[in-house]
Amino acid sequence: MTTGRVLRRGAVLGFGALWWWAVARLLLVPDAGAVEGAVAAGGWGLSLLPVHCVPKARAQGALAAGRWRRAWGSARRVRVRSAGGSGEAAG
Repeated sequence: MTTGRVLRRGAVLGFGALWWWAVARLLLVPDAGAVEGAVAAGGWGLSLLPVHCVPKARAQGALAAGRWRRAWGSARRVRVRSAGGSGEAAG
């Protein structure tokens, strides 16, 4: 294993242990304070972040820019046609 991989795994284990310590204190100790709450909430919040991001141009299976705009535009055109072509959207 390379040094970088060992350090990364050590950091992950260390921060994971710190998070579990904070959660255990919050659950088990009646006078747990703001520090434990901040560590627990911060660790949970970090778990929501995408950590394996790549630029969209390099992402495998990435969707083209403007895909949703085109989809909404085609749905609007379908409603206009079904309304009799009056130029106003049905609704």
